[in-house]
Amino acid sequence: MLPKTQKPPPHARIPPILSAAASAAATAMVLRSLAKDLIPRELQHDLFLRLRRFLSRFSSELTLTVDEYDGLYPNALFQAAETYLGTVITPDTKRFRASKPEREKRIKVSVEKDEELTDWFGGVPIKWRLFCKDTPGKYVANPDSLGYEYGATTLKSESRFFELVFHKKIKDKVINEYLPYILEKSKILKEEQRTLKLWTLKIERGMGGLGGPRSKPWQSVNLDHPSTFDTLAMELDAKENIMADLQRFVKRKEFYRRVGKAWKRGYLLYGPPGTGKSSLIAAMANYLNFDVYDLELTATWSNSELRNLLISTANQSILVVEDIDCSIELQDRFKAAKKLVGKPLVAMDLRQPDQGYDCRSSGVTLSGLLNFIDGLWSSCGDERIIIFTTNHKERLDPALLRPGRMDVHIHMSYCTPCGFRMLAQNYLEISEHPLFTEIERLLKMKKVTPAEVGEQLLKNEEAESALRGLIELLEEKEVEEVKAGQVEQKESGSEGVTELEN
Repeated sequence: MLPKTQKPPPHARIPPILSAAASAAATAMVLRSLAKDLIPRELQHDLFLRLRRFLSRFSSELTLTVDEYDGLYPNALFQAAETYLGTVITPDTKRFRASKPEREKRIKVSVEKDEELTDWFGGVPIKWRLFCKDTPGKYVANPDSLGYEYGATTLKSESRFFELVFHKKIKDKVINEYLPYILEKSKILKEEQRTLKLWTLKIERGMGGLGGPRSKPWQSVNLDHPSTFDTLAMELDAKENIMADLQRFVKRKEFYRRVGKAWKRGYLLYGPPGTGKSSLIAAMANYLNFDVYDLELTATWSNSELRNLLISTANQSILVVEDIDCSIELQDRFKAAKKLVGKPLVAMDLRQPDQGYDCRSSGVTLSGLLNFIDGLWSSCGDERIIIFTTNHKERLDPALLRPGRMDVHIHMSYCTPCGFRMLAQNYLEISEHPLFTEIERLLKMKKVTPAEVGEQLLKNEEAESALRGLIELLEEKEVEEVKAGQVEQKESGSEGVTELEN
């Protein structure tokens, strides 16, 4: 025992209740460490949730969960919270995530998983925490390059959700005021930080497909294409008609609902290669401020997967299927049927692509594609534009071309005098020149694409030299066309003689 005249050391003056609390905390830390080592990771999260639910019975706080997905659809409230919480991170936050996408000025800050963040609304604290959990996905086959299955695997996806913790007295205030406030605030933030994105399919090699909508099949890069309607090499009337049609479309939400139609618009861009189809798509995206989704049909394994891709695209977007006549077998069924009339079935090689079957082609069918663009699933989303491009419109099945699927058909023709003047302004920064008259005369007679004209103007920064080079190109085209016509005439003449002899 200590002498009565001597003061006890500081630790001896600690109240017994604090000592017990410290001992309990130390014990809890030890148990937590043992649990991590002994309990499988898959069970730790479930045990933690069960413990929290048990303790919540004795608490005055309520917990509200916001899942990342609501069924098949992304949860708009989760996306809004993710955007909003990046602006309310306080110095008390210990861990958070920061990133800076390429070509963007701002640093993007977001909540890190399992980190707690406190927001104040109306003088009342509301706690947020982001949880992530791995969930098993679907069981899929792994096809090889020829379409044969050689194994299978189970895809995993990450399930994310927010938890809000607040006093039960303010439940109505949180649901009726706070959550709508977050939705509105995040909408403003997204508009301020909006950068156009080009989305493409994210395919994991050897995984046998893209998975479901929760596997996040799309990945994006910034869409920095400079094309606009002001720089597009098209006839002025055609550009004005397209812009007017786009404006009419985005302003008619209530009209589409009143007449019972999905709020979407289909465009078919057809014409020779190099006539500016991709530039027109970029100009439409820049004009509407819509993201672009580049859909490669050959990377889609089935009709159901195609539907999942449609669901996972955002509203106010442009979905593009380029060279649709080359993607999958969508040729005119009536023409194909005529070719097969009179042929015995035993003589058909089912692996010949020209007979309607290609063992390496996509599993998407014409029926699936039609349902995708004009069936019940096409109504899953608002304010969407679907664009098909092709070099050979005549090869497509008429069912794809009718109104309601492809509402507007735009012929991308060879370079016209009006298109040439726009290219001269873009490349040479001139609107008039003595050589324009000769060039425009040749353009009316020769088939040359805007891409060919632009490439020629790009060769020389001096206007006189560039324009003379273009005249030489057009004159060479004239000589080539004359020679081609002579050869064609000879071939047709020889065929006629053969026919007469037969």
